[in-house]
Amino acid sequence: MKVYESRFLIQSISFAVLTYGGRLGLRLGHWLPCFACPYVGSCSGHCYLMALQRSQWGFQIPFAEFISVWGLRALGMFAGFVLLTLVLSKAWCGWICPFGTLQDWIAFLRRKLGIKELQFSWSLRDRLKPIKYIFLILLIVIPILIANAGLHSDFGLPFCQICPAKKLMPIFQGNFRYFAVDVTNPITVFMTIVSLILTAVFFVGMFFKDRFFCLFCPLLAMISFFDKIGFVRLKKKVDACTSCGNCQRICPVDIREVHLEKEKKNVLTQDCMLCLKCVESCPQDGVLSFRFLNKTIFSSSKNYISKCFIKKKR
Repeated sequence: MKVYESRFLIQSISFAVLTYGGRLGLRLGHWLPCFACPYVGSCSGHCYLMALQRSQWGFQIPFAEFISVWGLRALGMFAGFVLLTLVLSKAWCGWICPFGTLQDWIAFLRRKLGIKELQFSWSLRDRLKPIKYIFLILLIVIPILIANAGLHSDFGLPFCQICPAKKLMPIFQGNFRYFAVDVTNPITVFMTIVSLILTAVFFVGMFFKDRFFCLFCPLLAMISFFDKIGFVRLKKKVDACTSCGNCQRICPVDIREVHLEKEKKNVLTQDCMLCLKCVESCPQDGVLSFRFLNKTIFSSSKNYISKCFIKKKR
């Protein structure tokens, strides 16, 4: 089985398990390094960003409740998140994340309709990169401020309230109620309107741009902190690279560092989701390789290119 076929199969299985597994009693906890939205209802595992926000509620300045039952649970979930991140790194984004899979399906539909992908300038891409880290900082800081202001009931899980996954993922359960404006009070009205606007923007963006939401994903930002110590590596033989540019052209998140890097051997970058399209498209034997604990799992080759792509086009 080809890598892209394996990825499609694993994505489909992961989507089904994480979206519907709760109906079978499968409970994976609140520590997954992927967007498995708890608002789906039958979700078998929850996105760690939910636990990260909720862990802030007990942290009253000067954090007197840190050593508490919930504080210890929060540390346990963080430890689980770190362990999973170290094991698979960005593969959670490219192979397992249900919301990432949804984005790939939307992009597939766009290509079937013959609509060209929107292209961003390199300067715009560079300006967008810090946004995910800003979201991550706000995601941590805002719940702390809210907890100390005593506004728990009105601002529960603030990032979740504006996250497009909360609106879009429950659709797969036939649930559209999160598209309604919550008129409980002025705060809920404001938050749901903002959420609807952001969902519309991201949905349109995901249609015209591959993995558009991933450009802003705070979870991807968190995973990036563990790139250098994780078990996974994306290696490049810089001296053997012919600079054909295939890896840059095929990358769904427009990463050019793999193509341009002339010194570093590890080319796993902050926005990479380890879809391995760059490795598949590289025509040089062993120039790019995906490694786990320094063992090569998959590497580029002329033979792979000829079998998977050249004959297929005839």
